[in-house]
Amino acid sequence: MSDCSDGIVPRRVFDAPILDICVLCRPPDWSQSEGARPGAILAQAVDRALTVRATPHAVRRNVRCISQCKRPCAVAFSAPGRFTYLFGDLVALRDAEAVADAFALYLARPDGLMERFERPAALRAGILARVPPPGWCGPLVDTSVHIEAQFGDAK
Repeated sequence: MSDCSDGIVPRRVFDAPILDICVLCRPPDWSQSEGARPGAILAQAVDRALTVRATPHAVRRNVRCISQCKRPCAVAFSAPGRFTYLFGDLVALRDAEAVADAFALYLARPDGLMERFERPAALRAGILARVPPPGWCGPLVDTSVHIEAQFGDAK
């Protein structure tokens, strides 16, 4: 895991598929007296699951809030030229293997497209978004429309 505290992000991060995990995620009934937040526990469990897989060049990042507070725990998969996925409703220890399995599937696809039936059950039910990459022409995108701003021409 690299440190971004100096504000400099290594170039390899921009080229690699990324698995983001919200480490601040917690269900509404969670109490600080319970210890680490469920999002942080999920991140640690996913890291353990990933170490036993032959994961090609990829980056796993801890994110401080993915803004899915009503659907914790949340993770996202993204990469240049690939679909972006956002998943929620994940349970830290129960779903870590499913997250690692789905990320392995994501890495195996050049475009990152994962059909619902291919994903582990927790990532079928908990999908929050699937966004095609810019320039994508294929399934799921009917038409691309170019919109030009007309600044200063408003009447």
